[in-house]
Amino acid sequence: MEGEQQPQNLEQLLDSIEQTTSDRDQITLEKVLEAVGRRSFGPILLVAGLVTVAPLVGDIPGVPTLMGLLVLLTGGQLVLQRDHFWLPHWMLKRTIRRDSLCRILGWLRPVARFMDRWSRPRLTKLTRGPGAYLVALACVIIAIGMPPMEVVPFSANGAGAALTAFGLGLVAHDGVLVLIALAVWLATLGSIIYNLI
Repeated sequence: MEGEQQPQNLEQLLDSIEQTTSDRDQITLEKVLEAVGRRSFGPILLVAGLVTVAPLVGDIPGVPTLMGLLVLLTGGQLVLQRDHFWLPHWMLKRTIRRDSLCRILGWLRPVARFMDRWSRPRLTKLTRGPGAYLVALACVIIAIGMPPMEVVPFSANGAGAALTAFGLGLVAHDGVLVLIALAVWLATLGSIIYNLI
C-alpha cells in the first residue's frame, strides 16, 4: 500500500510536509497527510509517532490519544486490506499553527539526518507483504493503549518512539528498525506495568 510519491526517508518526509504546507497559517491534519500520502501507512505512522514524541506538542493532553486514533483507524484498515484509508472529517480538520509546525520540523531535522544515515534496506521481509501487516497489527495494539498512557509519565513518548521507528522501518524497508521498534514498545510496556503496580 505505497503511494506514488511516498518519501523514501525521514528527511524527504519533513521536506514534503514543509513544502505542502508553506502557503497557510493554520495547517490541517488533512494537509499533512496529503503531503505524506493518504494511502501510505509508513509515512502516516511516522507523522503520528513524531507528533507524539515531539517536545511540547506530544505532551498536550489529548494529542497522544488523537494520534493513537489515527494509527488505529489506518492500521486497522491496512489489516483489513483496504486500498485507501478513510478518516473522519473532524479528525482531518484538526489544525496546528504553521509557526508551531516549523519549530517541530526544525527540531526534527538533525534527528532525521542522523536516522537517514543509519537506515537502509535490510531484513526487508519484515517490511513488505505479511511483515507489513504484522507491523500494522502491532501498531493497532499500541494505538489502543495510548489513551491510558496519558496518565503514566513519558509512556506516550515511548509509544511515539516505537511508532516512529515502525514508520521509518516501513518507509526505508529496514527490518532492523522494525525490531528496534518492537524492543522500544516492549520496554515501554514493561515501564507502564511497573509504574502501575
